[in-house]
Amino acid sequence: MKSLFDAETHTEILNRIENLTETAIPTWGKMSVGQMCTHCQMPLEIALEKRTLSGKKPGFMKRLVFKLYKPLMYNDKPWSQGLPTVRDFVVTEEKNVETEKAKLVEIISAFHQEKDRQEWPAHPMFGKFTQEQWGKMQYKHLDHHLTQFDV
Repeated sequence: MKSLFDAETHTEILNRIENLTETAIPTWGKMSVGQMCTHCQMPLEIALEKRTLSGKKPGFMKRLVFKLYKPLMYNDKPWSQGLPTVRDFVVTEEKNVETEKAKLVEIISAFHQEKDRQEWPAHPMFGKFTQEQWGKMQYKHLDHHLTQFDV
């Protein structure tokens, strides 16, 4: 699995974002390009400790389920289309595509600059991830949504 901490992968993702157009139509899902760019910023903000999730922490049973699914977040298998979105990451209002693309590029680059960081915050739902797992998971999320828009 590629990692957003890898320089070549970082460049690839930025080029794919550059190729997004305002008129791109998703092959699945309901988000527009602007909404998707906003949505994709949020998990990066969690990793960089610039955002927290609202609501209470998952209970014992949910933590067990999340523990089972955790490896799917960063393994080599692409995420399925139509996966449920964390409530805090749902974007319903329309967004300016160019503005949100610029913000997304900025936060991706800020995340990439943390490539040597070893201590990461616990994920609010899945718990502790290693530096390698964070890099793979963030790449996988971005790849999932960029593929959604055929870029």
